[in-house]
Formats: sequence, C-alpha cells, structure tokens
Amino acid sequence: MNFQSFKKAYQNLWMKKLVKPPYKHVVQIGDPILRVKTKAVNPTDIESDNFKQFLETLKNVWSRYDCAGLSAPQIGVDLRVFAMHFPAVNKFRGTEQEYINKEMQHVPYTVWINPEMKVIDYGKVSFSEGCESMRGYSAEVDRYTRVLLTGLNENGKATSCEYTGWPARIVQHEMDHLDGKIFTDIMKARSLICDCWSRINYHEGNIYLSYYPRK
Repeated sequence: MNFQSFKKAYQNLWMKKLVKPPYKHVVQIGDPILRVKTKAVNPTDIESDNFKQFLETLKNVWSRYDCAGLSAPQIGVDLRVFAMHFPAVNKFRGTEQEYINKEMQHVPYTVWINPEMKVIDYGKVSFSEGCESMRGYSAEVDRYTRVLLTGLNENGKATSCEYTGWPARIVQHEMDHLDGKIFTDIMKARSLICDCWSRINYHEGNIYLSYYPRK
C-alpha cells in the first residue's frame, strides 16, 4: 500500500461520513438551508415511503427538542412542511398567569403540508420568542393575533384552521421558516438576550449549552 492509499484509508477510518438530511438534530443560524424559500410538496409524494420517513424524523426531532414548532428546513429539508404543538395549561412549564396573559392554548401535534396563511386580524402584540435554530437566545417579536391556515395534513387531506393568540404566533414563526426567514429578521433588536445570562454569571461562565438535548 502506497502512502496516498494509506492516508485515505486512515482518514476513512477516523472521519465520520457526511450526514445527509433529514437530520436528527436542528440546524443552527448560519446554515444556508434556513435562508432558502422552500418548495411545495407534490401531493402524489405524500404516500411515498421516503416522505413518510421524513415525517417520522420530523416528529422524532420535535419530540426530542420538545418545541412548539419545527419546520422542514430546520432538519435540512427544502420542503413546505412544518409541525406544531402546544401543551395544555396543566403541562405548561411556566405559570398559569403567563399562559393566560399570552393567550396560550393547547394544540395537539399537527403537521401542515404546503400551508398558506391569511391574516384575519391585523392587530399585533409583542412577546418574547425563541427558536431552536438559535438555541439559547430570545427576543421581542410583533405578531398578528389571528390567522387562518389552509393546506394538507399528513395524510394529504385538505384542511384548515383558524389560530389565535400564542398558536397564531407559532404559525407565523414556522411560516417564516418556510420562506427563508428567521425571527431575528423582525425582532426588536435591543431586546435580544441570552436566556441563561444570569446563570452564566452565577456559575462564573461555567455553563454548557447542548445543541442536542438529552432525554
């Protein structure tokens, strides 16, 4: 074996193979896929094994990160698909008063394929929101209070739903992802914070932020 062959064999032994999407993790800001305007799903593909496997991966990643919404580009896939979910008040990690003040509502796990959004109420409210693709940070963002969403469900059936309050915010956040936008594009810039800034001070900087939550 010559030197070049040995070098290649050694590299193959120690270097992991390039992982291809759909990923089992959430990509972070800076990844070009987050700036892509995604493509519509061909309805005939919805029953395919590949698409079903993609939806299963989307759900698995959503479950592991326990997030309110997750879009296809966030796991590296250039398709107009997102999933959303929000817990009932008795399973919410915050306070009951916060749940009420932000007009939060239970939303069962729901998949939207080729969604289209129509604003029903152009009034806006501002609340802090974060994103799994900018993990550890949040900022104030203005969002419409009521929207109508139409599209296909995970079985390819036409569906529609009107969302208000916090669920409407989730919808707008995920629709932005499908158009290559991130909440930092429209946030109130001076409100951007590192969510664990006080813990960083308390632990004198000895804080570890994982981009792949352990369960």
